[in-house]
Amino acid sequence: MTFFELQQYLKNYGSFIYSGDRLGDIELMEEEVKELFRLGMVEELFYRDARLLLMKERQIELKRRQ
Repeated sequence: MTFFELQQYLKNYGSFIYSGDRLGDIELMEEEVKELFRLGMVEELFYRDARLLLMKERQIELKRRQ
């Protein structure tokens, strides 16, 4: 799964996330993924993969900003 694929997947649930700030987008996407998992709308495997992807993307973005 890629960042873009996760963004597209979240659109299926009405979450259109693009703020122009990649770090902000990552945080919003994390909250959406957590909420979908909490509500039982996504499986644990998807949740885990999405969280790992977002952690990786956050590290990349923070390193880029240094």
